[in-house]
Amino acid sequence: MFELRYREARPADSASILKFQLAMARETEGFELEQAVCADGVRAVFQDANLGRYYVAERGDRVVGVLLVTFEWSDWRNGRVWWIQSVFVTPAERGKGIYSGLYRHVKGLVEKDARARGLRLYVHRSNHHAQKVYAKLGMSKDHYEIYEWMKTF
Repeated sequence: MFELRYREARPADSASILKFQLAMARETEGFELEQAVCADGVRAVFQDANLGRYYVAERGDRVVGVLLVTFEWSDWRNGRVWWIQSVFVTPAERGKGIYSGLYRHVKGLVEKDARARGLRLYVHRSNHHAQKVYAKLGMSKDHYEIYEWMKTF
């Protein structure tokens, strides 16, 4: 079995990332994303690092997990909060610590970045498994509720 590596994603990883995002939306929310819109969204991240950065878990030459980090400016903290989004691990690799490794990799980057202030993420209320994983990694539920309004395509 090949060793796991964690790294920042490259544009060559776009096809895997797109496939994962489509699968994640279907699996976690029963939602079918428009493939062309999502492909453009993935491509946009690689074209403008201010939008975010993908990080991948790689076994051999296969990407087996991904997460996206986006950034929020916090005037209270005079720095950036990194938001973890779009987490996906291939079904065959689940339960093997792939997400935990990705999380530790990204957390290490935050710890080294003098302008980074911490990590946040949101999780679907019904995703109890993910909530247990996040708690086990030392994350806590915040005292904020997230509200949203989204345009539909």
